[in-house]
Amino acid sequence: VRAKLPILRWLPHYSLAWLQSDLMAGLTVGLTVVPQALAYAEVAGLPLQYGLYSSFMGCFVYCFLGTAKDVTLGPTAIMSLLVSSYAFHQPVYAILLTFLSGCIQLAMGLLHLGFLLDFISCPVIKGFTSAASITISFNQVKNILGLQGIPRQFFLQVYETLRRIGETRAGDAVLGLACLAALAGLRVMKSHLPRAACAEPLTARVSYLIVWTSATARNALVVLFAGLVAYSFQVMGSQPFTLTGSIPQGLPPFQLPHFSMATPNGTIPFQSMVEDMGIGLAVVPLMGLLETVAIAKAFASQNDYRIDPNQELLAMGFANILGSFVSSYPITGSFGRTAVNAQSGVCTPAGGFITGTLVLLSLAYLTSLFYYIPKAALAAVIISAVVPMFDAGIFRRLWRVKRLDLVPLCVTFLLCFWEVQYGIVAGVLVSGILLLYSIARPPIKVSEGDVLLVQPGSSLHFPAIECLRDTVCSHAVAAASPPRSIILDCCHISSIDYTVVVGLAELLQELHKHGLSLAFCSLQEPVLRVLLSADLEGFQHFPSREEAERCRGAEAGDRGEASSTSTSQSLLLP
Repeated sequence: VRAKLPILRWLPHYSLAWLQSDLMAGLTVGLTVVPQALAYAEVAGLPLQYGLYSSFMGCFVYCFLGTAKDVTLGPTAIMSLLVSSYAFHQPVYAILLTFLSGCIQLAMGLLHLGFLLDFISCPVIKGFTSAASITISFNQVKNILGLQGIPRQFFLQVYETLRRIGETRAGDAVLGLACLAALAGLRVMKSHLPRAACAEPLTARVSYLIVWTSATARNALVVLFAGLVAYSFQVMGSQPFTLTGSIPQGLPPFQLPHFSMATPNGTIPFQSMVEDMGIGLAVVPLMGLLETVAIAKAFASQNDYRIDPNQELLAMGFANILGSFVSSYPITGSFGRTAVNAQSGVCTPAGGFITGTLVLLSLAYLTSLFYYIPKAALAAVIISAVVPMFDAGIFRRLWRVKRLDLVPLCVTFLLCFWEVQYGIVAGVLVSGILLLYSIARPPIKVSEGDVLLVQPGSSLHFPAIECLRDTVCSHAVAAASPPRSIILDCCHISSIDYTVVVGLAELLQELHKHGLSLAFCSLQEPVLRVLLSADLEGFQHFPSREEAERCRGAEAGDRGEASSTSTSQSLLLP
């Protein structure tokens, strides 16, 4: 029970000091999540209240099931971008996608399938996040400029924005750029803020706390300032900004998601909705888990605790399933809010409970005030959040480390501008092909002489056996002066399969036809057990390479003696 309910590990030891730290962290994260939730709903193409609907259930569920004290679940820029691609800007689709993603994540957690994340390589992730950063940022340029009717497809968006840039609303542009500058300035201020020591005067420590809180809650401060400016203009009878507009007040109803959708042309059944989502039912759960586990591992390494991907799957699955009952769209871990949580000194996942409560209070009592928030301010919040996701240095690092990894990076990066799903799938496929090629063509070291020494550089699997056979035959059979003996050094081979055993048997027969012998050396226990059970004809094994070379050399120097074969056989195995 303690393994599946991590809250039982820390709740019995909960203290007043922890409560104070969690309360401070929860309130700080809450001031960050409310404006971000409104902004991310815009990225997802949904009414803004759905951002708030998506921001509290994950906090409550992760408090019970999460294994990382710093992680906060909720809407993120990347998940919102995926939702805009697969939910078609329809809340019914988005909520059903949440429910089905949660079911898939829950099933993966119960079946311990968290290892599937290992097949998504770092270049694919970096290519996707960098492309998402550009796509999301440019998607908000229309709100910064106050343009209406801009399409959401990236290339059409770029064309239309540039074509209609003359229609820019001066008020929105000035406010949006001012908010961007303020957010950037507060971010820089926080990164260069020296920590106040306990020995310093009280005024210095209070000043540090004020500046740190202002910089940490910069999203809320900027949105609040922009709302006050917009309200002032509204009172004076003029409005130069494009406002958010009315947001329904109150909590969302607790109900099952709709499994069909009524349209003017009829009802779309559940099966058709699932077909419309297509590959999104695989991409959304995996990317959601990938974000959460990556964030949790990053902060776990700093705080010396372990993360269980399968437990994170269970937490994500329950969070999305229950979230769909309150009209949430798919959620995942947020790196920015998790960093705020950690820097605020959170001690347990109970900080998420405070954050979720603050979101509920905002829904219940503050939504009428959101009417005056300018869209340009929310756009600035989004751009400020996603710009750091673009990693320009990854291209230079891969060029220095392994240039071949630039292929999946560039494929993912470029195709994500066309369609997100195509970029991710293509990147994973290219990474898989490169992985399979390295398995099918392992490095093989060949040392020629009186005795031909062949040393594979990795384990042998069925795609690689033909490569090994060709290498041995090209140096032993087709050589001008073929050696009498070949030694296969297996020190790097930890496992083989049946196809490899068959290939080795055929290689032994082929070499025997040409009067050549093949001996194995340095076989590891699992490989030796497999080869012995296969009962290969002519199989010879030596414990070490030196002993094999000595015996093979002696055999080459005494070719006329028939007893040489029996001598080799006597050294076979204990």
